[in-house]
Amino acid sequence: MWRKARKSAENGGDCVELTSVSNVIAIRDSKNPNGPKLALNHNDFRHLTQTLKDR
Repeated sequence: MWRKARKSAENGGDCVELTSVSNVIAIRDSKNPNGPKLALNHNDFRHLTQTLKDR
């Protein structure tokens, strides 16, 4: 099941969606659900989110 932030509707729905499959976090563009996905292992996903928070 794909998830997105609760507040995503406030900005017009342009956001990323996430799902967890086995040991991978998959990320996609909500405007293009059939488009490419970015797959990260859990450690890389944690590193990505921490880097974004630190900006």
